[in-house]
Amino acid sequence: MRRKEVRDDGKGDVEAALDELYALPPSGFVARREELAAAARTAGRADDARRIRAARRPTLAAWAANLLRRSRPDEAERFLELGRALREAHATLDPSGLKETSAQRRRIVSALSRQAAGLAREAGHPLSDTVQRDVETTLRAVLADPEAADLWAGGRVESTLTPPSGFPSDTPGTHAPAPKAPRPPARTPSTTARTPSATARRKDELAERRAERQRRLAQAREAAREAGDRLRERRTEHEDADAARERADEQVREARQRVSAAEDELREARAALERAEREHGEAEERSRGTTDALARAERDEREAAREVERAAKGAR
Repeated sequence: MRRKEVRDDGKGDVEAALDELYALPPSGFVARREELAAAARTAGRADDARRIRAARRPTLAAWAANLLRRSRPDEAERFLELGRALREAHATLDPSGLKETSAQRRRIVSALSRQAAGLAREAGHPLSDTVQRDVETTLRAVLADPEAADLWAGGRVESTLTPPSGFPSDTPGTHAPAPKAPRPPARTPSTTARTPSATARRKDELAERRAERQRRLAQAREAAREAGDRLRERRTEHEDADAARERADEQVREARQRVSAAEDELREARAALERAEREHGEAEERSRGTTDALARAERDEREAAREVERAAKGAR
């Protein structure tokens, strides 16, 4: 799938933001999604913010499948081409084509799922056997379903994709059978209760009932898988919310400690101000007293000088 080119108008690009999100491991998805959505809202791009906020965190298997798509683009393109060839062979009921592409499919799905597991392990997120089987199921769906192929081609798979129930399975040697020559009707006594046509109808009805049961089973399994994905996502969101609450609690505690320390410093500063003001008042009082004393001393000195002058004159 072709993506929109990144705009160079300073407004950012929601497609680039979504690509970044689905390239992240699931553990970092929610926090980064909130950052990108907040940045889009701050930039006045409300529609982009809503699209980013609506992005669902991928399961570990879905992330590994997306990682494979991005990390091995050439092999991924060949795999998509194989899917188109396989779907065409199935649509035309070409037994030889089905047999050849089915054999390729089994080998490539197995090889690519191992590559996905290796890439995930290198990224620090090793896959369990169950998760790796989910990756294989997703890859089989990519081969069988054009919508699944388009979704994987875009690198934004959110949960395990399931192949259509009517598509050939990956069991070795299983492919669409070649048409068989009609068998001659069996010789039966004239008193037989069922005619060959009635037996054929009964077999058709049984086959239809089996197919219906298989469809219902596939639908039930898909519903159960989707419910499991939703449960895991809700648990992850709950864990993320708890972690955010704990971080907020710690920030509140730290802020309260800073406020308490600031209040202590303010009280000490006010006490120091009061002391300084008292000392200033006392100093002013002392200054006024010394000023008066100085004036008196200067007067006494002048008077003494005049007395000395008068006494000198009298002595002559």
